[in-house]
Amino acid sequence: MSTTRPYSPGSPEPSGGASGTSTGRQVRTLSLEGQSGVVPLARDFARQALYAWGWLPAATADQRAAAEDVLLVVSELVTNACLHAEGPEAMKIACDKKVIRIEVSDHGTGHPAPRTPHRAGRPGGHGMFIVQRLCLDWGVVRTPGMAGKTVWAELGAPA
Repeated sequence: MSTTRPYSPGSPEPSGGASGTSTGRQVRTLSLEGQSGVVPLARDFARQALYAWGWLPAATADQRAAAEDVLLVVSELVTNACLHAEGPEAMKIACDKKVIRIEVSDHGTGHPAPRTPHRAGRPGGHGMFIVQRLCLDWGVVRTPGMAGKTVWAELGAPA
């Protein structure tokens, strides 16, 4: 299913839907509610979007690294929702010529944060540290009067 409408963070999209705007912003949304194997499902969905948007197949090492960073951030955000927030509800991935934005919504009340101090040799707890290091910016959006949140992260497009 394909729809066309302006993108705004947190706006609903049809499940598995894709949209584009006159500004060149492409948006795809995947429903994860009640699904099993959500981390590989989300990675595959993101990989398909990267192919559709021309990030893959990557022609240069910088492009390959950028695509792998996107897939790693998807994995970390969805895994965090699984481990700490009662599971993910949906994932949205949006791209323009300069930035790719990943949003994962869940029903959890907690607030993700990198563990401090970060201890590289300690197992677990590296997810948000990785997101913080790879991304231009990231944050959390809560909808007033509703349970849950959306964790978002933005990465720069390769040159």
